Amino acid sequence: MEASRSTNIPITVFTGFLGAGKTSIILSLLPRLPKDYKVVLLKNEFGDVEVDSQLAKQSSLTAVSEILNGCMCCVLVGQMQTALLEIREKFRPDRIFIECSGSAFPATLAFQIRELERETNNDLKLDAIVTVIDAENFSGYEDTSPTAKMQASYTDVILINKWELISEQELDILIDHLNTLNDTTPKIKCQGKDGVDPNVVMGLDSKLFELGSTEVPNGQHHDEVETVTVLKGTTPICSHQGCDHSKGHHHEPREGPTVVGEGVQALEPIPEAALDEALGSLSKETVWRVKGFVKLERGYVILNWAFGRYELTAVDAVPSGTGAVKLTVMGERGEVKGVACKLATKLGATVAA
Repeated sequence: MEASRSTNIPITVFTGFLGAGKTSIILSLLPRLPKDYKVVLLKNEFGDVEVDSQLAKQSSLTAVSEILNGCMCCVLVGQMQTALLEIREKFRPDRIFIECSGSAFPATLAFQIRELERETNNDLKLDAIVTVIDAENFSGYEDTSPTAKMQASYTDVILINKWELISEQELDILIDHLNTLNDTTPKIKCQGKDGVDPNVVMGLDSKLFELGSTEVPNGQHHDEVETVTVLKGTTPICSHQGCDHSKGHHHEPREGPTVVGEGVQALEPIPEAALDEALGSLSKETVWRVKGFVKLERGYVILNWAFGRYELTAVDAVPSGTGAVKLTVMGERGEVKGVACKLATKLGATVAA
């Protein structure tokens, strides 16, 4: 792709429910861009586990900035705007990708970026809101998440991911249903690990939120998802001094991961068979996502579990004090803690208070 360069910094926002595959699609775009095309990812995630800072090392991203412990479309709105201004000042990238948490309201994100357009004289500019749909599980989580419906309704383009895991009839039913939510937005099937062509999601010059307005949510939508941290042999969840996690957590943009710090006691690895058995016991009806770090005999891996399927990605370095297990378990409010306790028991770990 001949990525067009502009004098301003276009922003592409990726929304979608937990485990829809937003990160994988973002990573699939990078090899198709010119080698000197600078992209910074601003990532908003549940919990404290800094998994996606590893992307800076294992991809061609210029940097990754993370906003943790909250949703940046409401309670962390100021942190998102500050982070975008910091990225502009420090890196001056050709484009910023924003990957939202699973509960983000796309309309309010568009509103916030439109405000930054005015404040920066269009130097930061909304290019597109992109919604990723998990074809295999959308009909399940849509019933429990009003946000999932809103994400599909308010967007410039819908990417249908994991469609190859369902039948043609199920896919037709899904597309018909998406058309009832949004009959004007293009719906494009992703091509597995190859994702989509960058031309599909870049250069769209979004018109969202130029007309009309929307009510900024009060944060209650964030209650759709409950998070629990599972730890084994780690230092406190966040080693940054002075953090008030009730207000969220913004980590500065980074060009690479930190390494295991000196003085962290070596820990016995988790047997891979034990990890597989523990994950196999999870119910995708109540647990939607498990994400974090696990120390196996072959070394540290990033664990990405979503709706019954998981991937392990080897990493050379992890955040200081990670220990043998540091996972965020995400799912239905009121159900997750009990499931997380059972998972922790199987791994010889504990659940953070």
